[in-house]
Amino acid sequence: MLTIKVLGSGCANCKRLEQIAHKVVDEMALEAEIIKVTDYKDIMAYNILSTPGLVVNEKLVSYGRIPTPAEVTSWLTDALN
Repeated sequence: MLTIKVLGSGCANCKRLEQIAHKVVDEMALEAEIIKVTDYKDIMAYNILSTPGLVVNEKLVSYGRIPTPAEVTSWLTDALN
């Protein structure tokens, strides 16, 4: 099972990234837990300068922008291998 974390305060971009993550997980029919991380201290543990951030199995894969669904699909596929 994959663990996916969306890092952010709950802004529009963070919500959009969460939607993309859910959509990709559903389309790929994956067993994954998607966690919203909103606590500033927890977000800073990943050493990012801007949100939203995306973490897959504790590996930071993106921050400071909204990745495309194709990028998220690629990261999840890599995490499965």
